[in-house]
Amino acid sequence: MPELKHQEPVYVLDFGDDENRFSPEWLQSVHSALDTVTAGSAPAALVTVGGGKFYSNGLDLEWLMAHGDQAGQYVTEVQELFARVLTLPVPTVAALNGHAFGAGAMLAMAHDFRVMREDRGYFCFPEADINIPFTPGMAALIQGKVTPAAAVASMTTGRRFGAPDARELGLVDAVAAESKLLDEASDVVRGLAGKDRGTLGAIKSTMYATAVTALRTTP
Repeated sequence: MPELKHQEPVYVLDFGDDENRFSPEWLQSVHSALDTVTAGSAPAALVTVGGGKFYSNGLDLEWLMAHGDQAGQYVTEVQELFARVLTLPVPTVAALNGHAFGAGAMLAMAHDFRVMREDRGYFCFPEADINIPFTPGMAALIQGKVTPAAAVASMTTGRRFGAPDARELGLVDAVAAESKLLDEASDVVRGLAGKDRGTLGAIKSTMYATAVTALRTTP
């Protein structure tokens, strides 16, 4: 399960070393960590990272198949996490240590910045290949972060992007060696940690108002 560590002023939320799929318990654990990050007023920034070969594989399809009657509520909760991260009142960066697929890639997109391991792992929206259309909220999230050309290239093809191609397309902001990934991701936000939370949260809410509204509208 996710574990939160504090290297003042940076909080590191380690998702764990499995596929980090969004089980209801996992979602609750992440929200609890975000509560800690946003409590108080001291300078703070957030880095999220996985372990092993995965950042996150996204939706917990096994859980969904076993709880089909709760699918609507589940998607609502996933989209609420996206909306919360998108507007979090502290600087955020996703350190992509490995594969970021589907909703896992969307969660990375919800961060302010993304740094990807240079030699391994894929960034992928596989929806076109697994016959699961994007919800309006998910589409708005991605389209609010990348150019129209990058949206077409990533959303309609199911293509798996390695770090260099992901950076070239603008899906991630930087690449780093595995040994330096966490340090370089932390460096991206450490100097921004003292921004006024009320102001930063308001700016993000305005910037991404269309996506946030769509994410918080029942799919």
